Amino acid sequence: MADGFKTSHRPRGALIALALIALGGAAGMELSHLRSVAVEAGRASSVVVRARLGAEVIKSKASRGDLLTEVDGAVQALIEAHVTRAFPDHNFLGEESVPAGSKASSEAIARAMDGASSDYLWIVDPIDGTTNFVQSLPMVGISIGVARRNAATREWELVCGVIVDPFREEIFTACLGQGAMLDGERIFCGLERLEDAVVSTGFAPNEASLRPMLRGMQAVGTRCRTIRMLGSAAIMLAWVGCGRLSAYFEADLNAWDTAAGVLIVREAGGLVTGLDGSPHKIATRPLIASNAAAHDELVAVLAEAKVTGLDDLS
Repeated sequence: MADGFKTSHRPRGALIALALIALGGAAGMELSHLRSVAVEAGRASSVVVRARLGAEVIKSKASRGDLLTEVDGAVQALIEAHVTRAFPDHNFLGEESVPAGSKASSEAIARAMDGASSDYLWIVDPIDGTTNFVQSLPMVGISIGVARRNAATREWELVCGVIVDPFREEIFTACLGQGAMLDGERIFCGLERLEDAVVSTGFAPNEASLRPMLRGMQAVGTRCRTIRMLGSAAIMLAWVGCGRLSAYFEADLNAWDTAAGVLIVREAGGLVTGLDGSPHKIATRPLIASNAAAHDELVAVLAEAKVTGLDDLS
């Protein structure tokens, strides 16, 4: 007792622990705010997408299978408006702001991360599955990922991912260290090995990507239960996360195709690597995302078929 005031002494370790808990709580609230804004933006965008299913193509981009409609740009603008209103200092990269082609896409994500003025970067595909969309096939994803620059390492890491399926009205979410959710309920990847797996993949828009994909489908198709092609990387990643699919692989993907889905798969207990099994980073283009039980065998099968990335056509 001093001057009538009661003093309390805590061990130094306990004070540090309390400080860490407080910091963890603040970080959790921060991620929850990111998620809520992304979900709000995705919900608003889904109304537009549902209303415009079957919209006409404005132009083809890098190939006849790489399409653009006026809805893509409108949805991206709507998402960016939500983000800017909530987080005016955050950086934003959307597919429709980038010229077509793998080279331009790779350069865009590199520039966005290297030149970011804040420690947060939103990576968005307003309509993942545009070919499905223009054909009136109701299977597209609105993909919203958020990356944060680590204060200590200055490396970027995915911290929030939201994928909205506007036609099933499903919302897949994940925050770093908090698990993955489907409409607020925890989800987990499946447990089946490759022989019982339902594996998904894509149909590439160019020959350098198509050749390894066809080899991969032939090799994996003889080892798994079946293969499916759904036309939306975002939806296939989300479905790996909830166990509807066992795995997904593709030779050449953009960061906005995968940013949200990669985090969802990881937080659902799955594994995401490059096609060769190397660590997957935000700018990595060849990808395998799968449940933990099937992953190593899938990597080995693809390696045997020489499916590790784009074919060299020179």
